[in-house]
Amino acid sequence: MNIDGRELRNALGRFATGVCVITTVDATGNAVGITANSFSSVSLDPPLVLWSLQSSSDIYTTFASPRRYAINVLSCEQADLSNQYALKGNHILDAGHYTVGRHGSPVIRNALVSFECELEATHPGGDHLIIIGRVKDVAARPNGKPLLFHAGAYCELH
Repeated sequence: MNIDGRELRNALGRFATGVCVITTVDATGNAVGITANSFSSVSLDPPLVLWSLQSSSDIYTTFASPRRYAINVLSCEQADLSNQYALKGNHILDAGHYTVGRHGSPVIRNALVSFECELEATHPGGDHLIIIGRVKDVAARPNGKPLLFHAGAYCELH
């Protein structure tokens, strides 16, 4: 059975996800970020999380094997950051958007939660690379609602 790519994408879009900006420092020392909604927990012991990077990404080489990076779960007030860092060629973080975390990764200001990670493993997965990180630190806001993505659009919890 052949599955139409557009039909599959629309069907997968029916699953509501949170929106993240993944951040790291590139080879030239710039803090960079990319928007993703492919974040998931893997294990509590050891503390592992994953996200997926599209193989055709314009910033693939930076994110395919970062030693350290952060996964920043955005709040509903941060759709502008999601839009900004989703654009091809627009991945250098604005200085006002981040601080440096305890383990050296750029951490998005006012994110709902930021997971500072150390690269654990990568695995090819079709047209994506699955990146597994060991969580080294967690910084969470005490309140706020997540930025959600569903059926091709942002949405909020009520």
